[in-house]
Amino acid sequence: MKVIKELKSPLNRLFIFETYDGYRVESVFYKGERLCVSSQVGCPVRCLFCASGKKGLKRNLTAEEVFKQYELLKGELPIKGVAVAGIGEPSANADEVVKAIEMFKKEGLKVTVSTTGYPLEGFRKLLRAPHDGLTVSVHAVSEEKRRQIFGVSVSLEDIFSELENYFFEVSSSRRKKFQIGYLLIKGVNDSEEELRALGELARKYRMTVMLMAYNPIPGVELEGLTDEEYEQAFLKLREMGVRVTLSNRFRRDPLGGCGTLTIAREV
Repeated sequence: MKVIKELKSPLNRLFIFETYDGYRVESVFYKGERLCVSSQVGCPVRCLFCASGKKGLKRNLTAEEVFKQYELLKGELPIKGVAVAGIGEPSANADEVVKAIEMFKKEGLKVTVSTTGYPLEGFRKLLRAPHDGLTVSVHAVSEEKRRQIFGVSVSLEDIFSELENYFFEVSSSRRKKFQIGYLLIKGVNDSEEELRALGELARKYRMTVMLMAYNPIPGVELEGLTDEEYEQAFLKLREMGVRVTLSNRFRRDPLGGCGTLTIAREV
């Protein structure tokens, strides 16, 4: 694997890598300390709002290829942490991702993971991996809405059943390292009913909600919320007693923001 191009914005630095067999994946260094790495070439989940899976899944990355994205950059960047949240679904490549997490930890790095929970077998493995935090990307609570957003998915009932079983095994401090990810799309999953259901889910499992902003991608006719609507959604959840965080400016940047990474960027 080698770096073939670097792109910069005032906030982020995006790196395009080429694999030994000619595929491309991307990593983003969020200004300050964290490198977001990819785990697959493409993605099988094909989220409605995300560029990463538009061409489907080409192949899994090996643990060494996941780690190499860090190894090739660590000499020039002050990387203190890694997020396995780039191109790909970590649960669909769980064995290699767990190995990569162990490699990152040996480097003294904090490691977080984002997953939709698909497939369930891989999700179980990620729950028990030695990471420093895991985000369960929900994006809708009703199964009807989830079918609209995800190309493939596992039911929330099955995902949270696994999560609940795991919570019985671990300490309260470990449970706090798990959160719910929810990306808001205007007219799709932002209704008062959906937000109320999200709040009830978060309260039931005592989990923080990371309320994410939509980043436009080419060829997709979706709309994000206005800043005022985004704030209102945040306040609604807060009023329900839910701990909520918002997308920071690095994750709302057109270069490397959530959903913008792709295996087909022109170089």
